Amino acid sequence: MVLIAILPAQVIPERTGSNKARVIRKIDGMVPAIVYGDEKDTLNLKLRLNELTKASQNELFYTQVLIIKNGDNEEKVVLKELQKDPAKGKFLHADFQRVSSKTKLKVIIPMNFINEEECIGVKNDGGLITKAIREVEIMCLAGNIPESIDVDVTDLELGESIRLTEVSLPDGSEIPGLTEETDQMVVSVNAPKAIEEEPVLDEGIEGEEGEEGSSEAGEDSGDEESKAEDGDSEGSEES
Repeated sequence: MVLIAILPAQVIPERTGSNKARVIRKIDGMVPAIVYGDEKDTLNLKLRLNELTKASQNELFYTQVLIIKNGDNEEKVVLKELQKDPAKGKFLHADFQRVSSKTKLKVIIPMNFINEEECIGVKNDGGLITKAIREVEIMCLAGNIPESIDVDVTDLELGESIRLTEVSLPDGSEIPGLTEETDQMVVSVNAPKAIEEEPVLDEGIEGEEGEEGSSEAGEDSGDEESKAEDGDSEGSEES
């Protein structure tokens, strides 16, 4: 069981309404929270905003086991919900669930792609690695929550892929609802897209076309001039 943070807390004797919660946040500089589960009474607590904010900066805060410490009493918990003010970004309320090493949980775990530089399809054929899934929800024991799930791409050749059913999970873990029908591609090695080059025009051909155009224009103007001269001569004969 990985312990990420210990959060000092104070018990709130009565249930917090919206007004009480507002006072706790504004005057006390704390965040209302509850701890529930494990067939015990729900605890109404308040946590220090600065300590909660600091702990939340660790990505594992959202998936690993935490300790809520109230005096001599300690509660092993996992975060279930963290409400935040959309305008100010401050935390408004936190929900924690009690856990033991035998508690089964659904948690979202990041994928850790390893040996990308050693990938056969990349080294031998210049392929590109495409990551379709970067995190996955698993069901596991609270005492066996992994920090990440390793996906080794060393042996992937060009055109090959790894699917969810092929990913190695920690002992006792599973991906809920995963079947052959719901299986998805996690990562693949693909050929790089060819860059289409713009055709280069032959300058010689362009020049010839230009000369032809100008000669045709000259002929047209010559015809017009001869017609004009013929018209003048006919006019003089009539007179």
